[in-house]
Amino acid sequence: MKFLAKFAMAAGCGLSLAVVAPQGIAALQQGAKAPDFTLNAAQGGKPFSLSLQKTLKKGPVVLYFFPAAFTPGCTIEAHLFAEASDDFTKLGARVVGVTAGNIERVAEFSKSECRDKFAVAADPGAKVAEKYDSTMRRADGTMLSNRTSYVIAPNGTILLSYTDSKPQAHVEKTMAAVRAWKARRR
Repeated sequence: MKFLAKFAMAAGCGLSLAVVAPQGIAALQQGAKAPDFTLNAAQGGKPFSLSLQKTLKKGPVVLYFFPAAFTPGCTIEAHLFAEASDDFTKLGARVVGVTAGNIERVAEFSKSECRDKFAVAADPGAKVAEKYDSTMRRADGTMLSNRTSYVIAPNGTILLSYTDSKPQAHVEKTMAAVRAWKARRR
C-alpha cells in the first residue's frame, strides 16, 4: 500500500482536466445482462484473444474500465488490482481491465503495471465501453473508457456496477461483491 500513499494525491489527476464528462453518466445497473465481447488482450505482455463468454465459464469476472494506460490514476488502480489478484482468484473470480488503447500499449501495461497478474484488453474507440455505458469524451472529441467496475456472474448477470473517477475504492467494492456471490453459492 506504499504505492497508494505515495500517489494518493495524483489519483484524481491525469486525464481528468482534459476530459469532458458526458451529461448523465450512467453505467449498466445491477441485474442487467452484461454485453458479450471479444477483444485483443494481453497478460504478462503476451497477447491473446479474450472472450467474456469464455472467461465467465471459469467463474465470475471483475471487469474494470479505465481511461488510459500509464496515467497516474490508472496506474494506481492497476497496482491495487494486481495486489488483490490472488484473493480474487481464491474466490474463483477473474480480473479483466479494459481501456481504449492499442494492444501494444496494453501489453506493456499488463506486464509492468498489472504485474502479470491479470488480463488487460484493448478497446480501440471505446466501443465495448460504450455498450457498458462506461465512456467519456476528451475535449478533442476522442472517446475514452470511464472508470467503472463491474462484477459479472457466470450467467452474465451484473452483480455490481460502480463508477468513481478515484481508483481507490474499486477493488474494495468489487471484492465485497465477489465475496457476497461466493457466500450465496454455499
